[in-house]
Amino acid sequence: MGLLGLGALGVVYGDIGTSPIYALRECLAHGVAATHDNVLGVLSLIFWTLTILISIEYQMVVLRADNRGEGGILALLALLRPSRHRGGAWLGPLLQKMAVLGAALVLCDGVLTPAISVLSAVEGLEVAAPQLAPLVLPITVGILLALFRIQRGGTARIGVWFGPITAVWFVVMAVLGTVQIVRHPGVLAAINPAYGAAFLYHEGWAAVRILGSVFLVVTGAEALYADLGHFGRKPIQYAWFGLVFPALLLCYFGQGALILSSPVPVTQPFFELAPDWALYPLIALATVATVIASQAVISGAFSLTRQAIQMGVIPRVKVVQTSAVTGGQIYVPALNTLLMLITVAVVLAAGSSAALANAYGVAISTTMIITTGMLFLAMRWRWRLPLLFAALWTGLFLIVDVSFFSANMLRVPAGGWMVLAAAAVLYGMMSTWNWGRGNLIGMLRTETMPLPTLFSRLARERVARVPGTAVFMTAPKLGAPPALQHHLRHAHALHERVILLTVENRDTPRVPPDERLVVEPLEQGFYRLFVRYGFAESPDLPRAMEAASAHGLPVDPTDMTYFIGRETLIVPPDMPWFDRVRERLYVFMFRNALRATDFYRIPPRQAVEIGLWVEAAVPVRARDADRA
Repeated sequence: MGLLGLGALGVVYGDIGTSPIYALRECLAHGVAATHDNVLGVLSLIFWTLTILISIEYQMVVLRADNRGEGGILALLALLRPSRHRGGAWLGPLLQKMAVLGAALVLCDGVLTPAISVLSAVEGLEVAAPQLAPLVLPITVGILLALFRIQRGGTARIGVWFGPITAVWFVVMAVLGTVQIVRHPGVLAAINPAYGAAFLYHEGWAAVRILGSVFLVVTGAEALYADLGHFGRKPIQYAWFGLVFPALLLCYFGQGALILSSPVPVTQPFFELAPDWALYPLIALATVATVIASQAVISGAFSLTRQAIQMGVIPRVKVVQTSAVTGGQIYVPALNTLLMLITVAVVLAAGSSAALANAYGVAISTTMIITTGMLFLAMRWRWRLPLLFAALWTGLFLIVDVSFFSANMLRVPAGGWMVLAAAAVLYGMMSTWNWGRGNLIGMLRTETMPLPTLFSRLARERVARVPGTAVFMTAPKLGAPPALQHHLRHAHALHERVILLTVENRDTPRVPPDERLVVEPLEQGFYRLFVRYGFAESPDLPRAMEAASAHGLPVDPTDMTYFIGRETLIVPPDMPWFDRVRERLYVFMFRNALRATDFYRIPPRQAVEIGLWVEAAVPVRARDADRA
């Protein structure tokens, strides 16, 4: 399986690998009698859900829809962008909205997964020693705080430690399940899909609610796709088919065998698989495994956040590269702190994993439908597959996705509404940021002086030129930015060399070194410099300047001044009330975003910020924001 495959166990499969702790328990917690046919029916649904959604859809199809190695719903959006004109003017904005909604839902899952995973494992203490029940919540909170604390080490370092532990976890699950299957081999008949179909038919409306619990076995699927950039497709697939999938099936079928053979009701089928002497070690191992489970969605949330920043969907925040070798291994301090606070609050508010299960699955079942719809477009536009072939495959996946989505919608009144409300807030903030950026760029565009006009003025007024190099950042296709005009108006002088710097964000994860820079000599000591980054890269302008000087730009990177426009946005009182609310929200996010000097790694001693007052106006087209 290799070192990358072992690391993938620790980071990618923690979430889906700990579902056996609570999934089958929840399936039989809806008043369904644990009869032979019912148990086999539930196991059949679990088997075919894992097979169709994970083994076929995600492992064989979705993971191939990578954007040069990067995965996740925003990477898939970027993959489709070059072809969006095929769907007409309406499809591109719709794809953007759906992808942003999916990203918001995945981020919400980053709260629920650590909460339910760790809490369900610690609840094993109630089985071993009921008198320890009051300690469950304090222990869970302490573990979660420690988990988020170690994130700064990066997924590479975490994967080294978590991978072997997760491998032991899957082996233990497989062994425990095999022991029970050997004692009751008839449980393997559940592989026959007829048992699942008969169960759905006989249970009727109750079966729809149970489908929501069956979905718990695949809740790590979207995080699996988002973590693609951390390890690559092959190690993830080898780990799944070589260990994870067989171990999960053996554990689920072993729990079913235990339920059928036990003379007394089984309330915690996973923990009751272990003999008495092994119960405490199993609880300890399960607790560690659920900590690792949380790592999958946290790492995926980090990846999605950086993609969203580079694609202009959310404000700039600090992103720390934790590996010099693998570009996808990052740490986002602000998001980590936010997830930690909300996760702890959710655990304290819910009090039990059963209560959290009511909200779990709503977010990911919705995201899966969005991913499947976008997968159809990828099949048609990028892979150029026949319409009938693409429709048949995605149609099969959509039938399963919509079934689980419908079942999970029944959870909305019982707690799922919290997830949808949180996702709506995140989506509103993301869409407002994109809207506000487009509005700001449109306003700055009206303040921009065409370069020919600037050059004529410089020649006519004989503006003094001082030694050194000035760098003015500007949006694409703009002339002299307002910051340059403001500086010229007050200083009545310019440096002898002026670089108009434009940072372009591409719809690919990484830009090849030979495509990173484009230098255009202008006149009167002016140059236009384009620096291109992918959505999985962190900008570093001083390093880009060093490369530019090596490519013929006559500058000394240590002897230049960066002039950064620091806009102060003013919301006019006569603006329509809804736009005024959105503009104020954008202003709040704008003021609290990471400063450009920090985001672009500009040395503070080489930076000069120029204050600009900008009054909000009628919003411009969103695609202007996409190009900024």
